[in-house]
Amino acid sequence: MGCSVARMTKILPRRCFIALTSGAIAIPSILFAKNEVSTLLDHILLGSNDLPRGIEFVERRTGVRATFGGVHPGRGTQNALLSLGDRRYLEIIAPDPAQPGVKNPIASNLHSLTEPQLIGWAAHPGSVTAFAEKLRAAGIKCDGPTQGSRKRPDGQFLNWQIVSLADTASGLLPFFIEWSQDSVHPSIDAPKGCRLLNFTAETPDPEKLASTLKTLNLDLPVKKAEKPRLHAIISGPKGNLDIYS
Repeated sequence: MGCSVARMTKILPRRCFIALTSGAIAIPSILFAKNEVSTLLDHILLGSNDLPRGIEFVERRTGVRATFGGVHPGRGTQNALLSLGDRRYLEIIAPDPAQPGVKNPIASNLHSLTEPQLIGWAAHPGSVTAFAEKLRAAGIKCDGPTQGSRKRPDGQFLNWQIVSLADTASGLLPFFIEWSQDSVHPSIDAPKGCRLLNFTAETPDPEKLASTLKTLNLDLPVKKAEKPRLHAIISGPKGNLDIYS
C-alpha cells in the first residue's frame, strides 16, 4: 500500500485503523473524500408536487420554515428558499398552479412525485461561458449558457446563467450556474438556522463517476451503492433532514 503501519495510525482514527488491519471492514470509496460537501456546491433542489407541502416537510424535520422565493415564468414552477450557510441554499421547487399549460419536463416530473425528494443540484464554476468552452474543448456535450431570471417577492429581479450537461449520469451531476453581479445570492437573505452536513452521490460504479467529477473539477463525495441517487443531510434546530433522490 506504500505506507507503514506507524504512518497509518497517524492518518486514520484508532477504531478505523483496527477495523481495517483486522480485515473487519472494506474501505468505502467515500472514506478519503476531502470534503463532505462539494466545494463548488451552490444549491440543492428538493422537488415536491405542492409547494406548501414541501415547505412543511422541511420545517417539520429541521424547525426552519423556508420562505417563498418566486415563480419561474414560462417554466411552470415556483420555489421557496432556505439558507444552508455561506453561498449555499436549499431550493424547494414545485409546480406553479398559475402556469398549468406550460410544457416543461421538470414541472411534469414534479407533478408525479408522491413525496418530496432531491431532484438535482447546482455548482458555481465561476464564468459559465468560460466553463462551457472548456467542456466543449474536452468533448463534453452541454447546453448554454442560458439566461434565467426570477422576480422576488420584494420586486427585485434575480438574474443568472446556466450550463447544463447533456449526460448527467442518471441525475448525479449538477448543472452549473453563474449569478449576475447585481443579484443578491439567495443564501444571504433566505431563512437561516440550517446547515448542510453531508451531500453525497451514490452509484454502482463509483470509479467511473469519480473520474467524470475530476474532469469537471468537482470534489463531490462518491459512495458505492446498488442504484444511482443523491443523499443530503441537513441539520436544523429541531433535528436533521435526511433525504435522497
